Amino acid sequence: MRLPKVRELIEAIKALIKGPYTSKFPKEAHVAHPNFRGQPKFNSDKCLGCLACEEVCPVNAIGHEDIVDDKNNPRRVMIHYTDTCIFCGQCEAACISDHQGIKLSNDWELSFFDRKAALETIEKELVLCEACSQPIACRDHLNWISAKIGELTYASPTLFLARLKSLGIIDENIISGVKDQGRSDRVKILCARCRRATTLTTKE
Repeated sequence: MRLPKVRELIEAIKALIKGPYTSKFPKEAHVAHPNFRGQPKFNSDKCLGCLACEEVCPVNAIGHEDIVDDKNNPRRVMIHYTDTCIFCGQCEAACISDHQGIKLSNDWELSFFDRKAALETIEKELVLCEACSQPIACRDHLNWISAKIGELTYASPTLFLARLKSLGIIDENIISGVKDQGRSDRVKILCARCRRATTLTTKE
């Protein structure tokens, strides 16, 4: 009969004194290692709705839906499909909001009886073009760009008007001029297509 190795004896003695290495899950909740890559979770305060995480996700576990029918509350719904996610961390790495908009957590127990519950959503305010009503970007994203480029914000009416609007120091009558696609339409929140159209019309 082979004698046990010294290392095996030491491990057996430790197990007798300190208890087994395995956790008592599911009787007791298991606490994962701090470096464990668990379910990514959105931070509604930090997320900008910029879709960078959606672009880099290798398994399309992140999506979005723009709701523009409600003119009083246009919004972008960010969706994370937890049943598709492989917890690779690319979303956190690509987050432009100092990697805080979506972060890996220690949550790993993700069993569901109903697969429809295997998702997480947050809503962000969406800014629409005042000419064609198409989505431009989330308001938080536009404000983030303004903060990044500083005084260069005033080179873009869309940026500085969105910024002033969020600060509550803009007169709504200023941006509700006649839709003649002329000079009066230049100082409006416009998408790139409508900005180009008003620029060409003004030059004529």
